[in-house]
Amino acid sequence: MAHQHAGGGDETPITPHAAPVVDGAGRLTYVGDDGRRYVVGLPPEVDELGLERVMASVSRGGPLFDQILALCHNWIASVNSPPDLEARAALALLLTTLETALEDCYGEV
Repeated sequence: MAHQHAGGGDETPITPHAAPVVDGAGRLTYVGDDGRRYVVGLPPEVDELGLERVMASVSRGGPLFDQILALCHNWIASVNSPPDLEARAALALLLTTLETALEDCYGEV
């Protein structure tokens, strides 16, 4: 899924601050930790019924996502103590490491 700021073409993934929702235009969106709303790009073959199934899946995963997010915060804090890495660098390291580890199972993003 591609992440785009609702108002621009930024392709940098942002950590969601809240579970995704369908906005007034029918787009799947989420608010990032930076306070901006992002549009989640779904494949063109996903119709309205498919979108409802995706939203139901995302909702079911919400509590697990919250646990993963808390673990990520803990990991960043642990590698940043003593502060050998800035928090932003620790975040980049975490995301790169997760992406590399998960690519073996799910392919490249």
